[in-house]
Amino acid sequence: MPYLIETFDNPERAYVRQERYAEHLEFLSEHATLVLACGAKLSDDASHADGGIYLVDLDTREEAEAFISEDPFSQGDLFREVVVRRWRKAYLDGQNFL
Repeated sequence: MPYLIETFDNPERAYVRQERYAEHLEFLSEHATLVLACGAKLSDDASHADGGIYLVDLDTREEAEAFISEDPFSQGDLFREVVVRRWRKAYLDGQNFL
């Protein structure tokens, strides 16, 4: 079952997002078969990110927690909070799954 991972950046560590961005993209590429969707949460004027959303196709919460802990952003201690929730795919990319 897919999991939704929502991250919330520590504002004092915002520089980590820039420092580790290339590594983060490489990590996502290496795990592309697991990532259904991923992206930053932006301010209303899109001037900065302060967290992210990951939808990952993993079987257990433990796998989802291990996945996010391996992300270079996590490794750089960017996040002040990480929330992992099971997610039921109902509608994605124009397809209804119900």
